[in-house]
Amino acid sequence: MATKLSTDELLEQIGQLTLLEAADLKKKMEDKFGVTAAAPIAMGAFVGGPAAGAAAEVEEKTEFDAILTSCGDKKINVLKVVRELTGLGLKEAKDLVDNAPKPVKEKIKKEEAEDIKKKIEEAGGKVEIK
Repeated sequence: MATKLSTDELLEQIGQLTLLEAADLKKKMEDKFGVTAAAPIAMGAFVGGPAAGAAAEVEEKTEFDAILTSCGDKKINVLKVVRELTGLGLKEAKDLVDNAPKPVKEKIKKEEAEDIKKKIEEAGGKVEIK
Protein backbone atom coordinates (compact mmCIF):
# COMPACT_ATOMS: atom_id res chain seq x y z
CA MET A 1 0.00 0.00 0.00
CA ALA A 2 1.37 3.41 -1.00
CA THR A 3 1.96 5.98 1.71
CA LYS A 4 0.01 9.21 1.48
CA LEU A 5 2.16 12.29 0.87
CA SER A 6 1.50 15.57 2.62
CA THR A 7 0.80 18.54 0.37
CA ASP A 8 4.24 19.95 1.22
CA GLU A 9 5.94 16.69 0.20
CA LEU A 10 3.91 16.54 -3.01
CA LEU A 11 4.74 20.15 -3.80
CA GLU A 12 8.44 19.42 -3.26
CA GLN A 13 8.31 16.47 -5.67
CA ILE A 14 6.45 18.51 -8.31
CA GLY A 15 9.09 21.23 -7.95
CA GLN A 16 11.76 18.72 -8.97
CA LEU A 17 10.08 17.88 -12.30
CA THR A 18 11.50 19.09 -15.60
CA LEU A 19 9.31 21.35 -17.73
CA LEU A 20 8.47 18.44 -20.05
CA GLU A 21 7.50 16.24 -17.10
CA ALA A 22 5.39 19.05 -15.63
CA ALA A 23 3.60 19.57 -18.96
CA ASP A 24 2.91 15.83 -19.15
CA LEU A 25 1.59 15.88 -15.56
CA LYS A 26 -0.68 18.82 -16.42
CA LYS A 27 -2.12 16.96 -19.44
CA LYS A 28 -2.70 13.80 -17.43
CA MET A 29 -4.46 15.78 -14.67
CA GLU A 30 -6.67 17.51 -17.23
CA ASP A 31 -7.59 14.13 -18.78
CA LYS A 32 -8.20 12.38 -15.46
CA PHE A 33 -10.23 15.15 -13.78
CA GLY A 34 -11.89 16.63 -16.89
CA VAL A 35 -10.56 20.15 -16.26
CA THR A 36 -8.44 22.63 -18.17
CA ALA A 37 -5.51 24.48 -16.65
CA ALA A 38 -6.30 28.19 -16.94
CA ALA A 39 -2.69 29.39 -16.85
CA PRO A 40 -0.23 26.77 -18.12
CA ILE A 41 2.50 29.41 -18.47
CA ALA A 42 2.20 30.26 -14.79
CA MET A 43 2.49 26.58 -13.87
CA GLY A 44 5.61 26.22 -16.03
CA ALA A 45 7.13 29.29 -14.46
CA PHE A 46 6.32 27.98 -10.99
CA VAL A 47 7.70 24.51 -11.64
CA GLY A 48 10.79 25.79 -13.44
CA GLY A 49 11.77 28.04 -10.56
CA PRO A 50 13.27 31.54 -10.76
CA ALA A 51 14.94 31.13 -14.16
CA ALA A 52 11.67 30.17 -15.83
CA GLY A 53 9.85 32.95 -13.98
CA ALA A 54 12.16 35.56 -15.45
CA ALA A 55 11.31 34.39 -18.96
CA ALA A 56 7.58 34.71 -18.30
CA GLU A 57 7.61 38.32 -17.10
CA VAL A 58 4.46 40.36 -17.59
CA GLU A 59 4.45 42.53 -20.69
CA GLU A 60 4.44 46.29 -20.14
CA LYS A 61 1.10 47.93 -20.81
CA THR A 62 1.07 49.84 -24.12
CA GLU A 63 -2.54 51.03 -24.39
CA PHE A 64 -4.16 53.44 -21.96
CA ASP A 65 -7.51 55.12 -21.42
CA ALA A 66 -7.85 58.80 -20.46
CA ILE A 67 -10.94 59.01 -18.23
CA LEU A 68 -12.53 62.35 -17.35
CA THR A 69 -13.43 61.94 -13.67
CA SER A 70 -14.65 65.48 -12.96
CA CYS A 71 -15.06 68.77 -14.78
CA GLY A 72 -14.54 70.79 -11.62
CA ASP A 73 -16.06 74.26 -11.41
CA LYS A 74 -14.86 75.29 -14.88
CA LYS A 75 -17.17 73.12 -16.94
CA ILE A 76 -17.14 75.35 -20.03
CA ASN A 77 -13.32 75.40 -20.19
CA VAL A 78 -13.20 71.61 -19.83
CA LEU A 79 -15.92 71.25 -22.47
CA LYS A 80 -13.86 73.32 -24.93
CA VAL A 81 -10.75 71.21 -24.35
CA VAL A 82 -12.72 67.96 -24.69
CA ARG A 83 -14.12 69.14 -28.03
CA GLU A 84 -10.65 70.14 -29.20
CA LEU A 85 -9.13 66.78 -28.21
CA THR A 86 -11.89 64.51 -29.48
CA GLY A 87 -13.46 66.35 -32.41
CA LEU A 88 -16.90 65.75 -30.88
CA GLY A 89 -19.78 68.06 -31.52
CA LEU A 90 -21.05 70.38 -28.79
CA LYS A 91 -23.88 68.05 -27.68
CA GLU A 92 -21.68 64.93 -27.59
CA ALA A 93 -18.89 66.71 -25.72
CA LYS A 94 -21.41 68.16 -23.24
CA ASP A 95 -22.86 64.68 -22.65
CA LEU A 96 -19.36 63.32 -22.00
CA VAL A 97 -18.53 66.11 -19.53
CA ASP A 98 -21.94 65.95 -17.81
CA ASN A 99 -21.76 62.19 -17.34
CA ALA A 100 -18.21 61.95 -15.93
CA PRO A 101 -16.53 59.63 -15.19
CA LYS A 102 -16.34 58.86 -18.91
CA PRO A 103 -13.43 57.99 -21.21
CA VAL A 104 -12.20 60.90 -23.31
CA LYS A 105 -10.08 58.57 -25.47
CA GLU A 106 -9.42 54.85 -25.18
CA LYS A 107 -6.56 52.55 -26.21
CA ILE A 108 -4.06 55.33 -26.78
CA LYS A 109 -0.33 55.63 -26.13
CA LYS A 110 0.80 56.74 -22.68
CA GLU A 111 2.21 60.02 -24.01
CA GLU A 112 -1.11 60.97 -25.60
CA ALA A 113 -3.00 60.05 -22.42
CA GLU A 114 -0.65 62.20 -20.34
CA ASP A 115 -1.08 65.09 -22.81
CA ILE A 116 -4.88 64.82 -22.52
CA LYS A 117 -4.62 64.75 -18.73
CA LYS A 118 -2.40 67.84 -18.71
CA LYS A 119 -4.68 69.87 -21.01
CA ILE A 120 -7.90 68.98 -19.18
CA GLU A 121 -6.37 69.62 -15.77
CA GLU A 122 -5.11 73.01 -16.95
CA ALA A 123 -8.72 73.77 -17.91
CA GLY A 124 -9.93 72.83 -14.41
CA GLY A 125 -11.00 69.19 -14.84
CA LYS A 126 -9.62 65.93 -13.47
CA VAL A 127 -8.46 62.97 -15.54
CA GLU A 128 -7.40 59.48 -14.54
CA ILE A 129 -5.19 57.34 -16.78
CA LYS A 130 -5.91 53.62 -16.73
